[in-house]
Amino acid sequence: MIEVAAAVLLRGDGAFLLAKRPEGKVYAGYWEFPGGKVEPGEDARQALGRELEEELGIQVRRAAPWITRVFAYPHGTVRLHFFRVSAWNGEPYPREHQAISWQRLEASLLEPMLPANAPVLASLALPAEYAVTDAARLGTRAMLELLERRMAAGLRMVQVREPGMEPDARSAFTSAVLQLGERYGCKVLVKEPFPGAHGIHLTASELMKARERPRVALAGASCHVRAELEHAMALGLDFAVVGPVLPTASHPGSTALGWEKFAKLVQPTSVPVYAIGGLRAGDLDRTLDAGGHGIAMLRGAWV
Repeated sequence: MIEVAAAVLLRGDGAFLLAKRPEGKVYAGYWEFPGGKVEPGEDARQALGRELEEELGIQVRRAAPWITRVFAYPHGTVRLHFFRVSAWNGEPYPREHQAISWQRLEASLLEPMLPANAPVLASLALPAEYAVTDAARLGTRAMLELLERRMAAGLRMVQVREPGMEPDARSAFTSAVLQLGERYGCKVLVKEPFPGAHGIHLTASELMKARERPRVALAGASCHVRAELEHAMALGLDFAVVGPVLPTASHPGSTALGWEKFAKLVQPTSVPVYAIGGLRAGDLDRTLDAGGHGIAMLRGAWV
């Protein structure tokens, strides 16, 4: 296994950096996230800092562990430790004479892309916040008003979770949420198949019974222990939600993981992981530092 550290350099405007493999290397001419091999005596974070200084002339100030993917190339199997790098000293420039380019997900990306890096773009496209509806507490009308306000302000993914609603009322509510999602470009996930929904969110129990990935555009699942997270990865789900991280009013009998246990639980994972449970928007930085992709919120999304 070849251990590799890879950097997703993220600018404040949302752009990320790709580098072109130079002549003389395997897959010369292909685009990839910058980085390189972990040398003996290094860990992945140390290798990341060294490689970015050698390749791009920058010194990393903030790098958060993200996802880890294994890929088999003809020349060997690599394990890529991806970090999201959000702060650095210096301006990236190609010290090894390779081409570099800032890219955006909403634009046409450079080709060809190194095979191991291409699937990472789908994970990168997931938003940092995943909101969960709370109409049972707030009321249907108030919930829809809050949803529209949040979507207009940039909310891009929400789960309709209303187990206490009567089926007909839940169907009407889901349809209304989907209309809002269509208007504002927000993806809407549901608990069971529903026309027009963008994906499915499985409970931990449903996840462990599943033997294949749901045939939907987006599939996620709630996880509480490593075995559930491993199964989510094996099925090839798009993301997982892990918690509760902190004590939460919606699940008063659940034992909170705390940030240290959350970090141990989610590293390494091949899928992005959202933290959930007693969180607010201000907990995002701590979630990223612990290896999470973002935060999922029920009450915290609507304060």
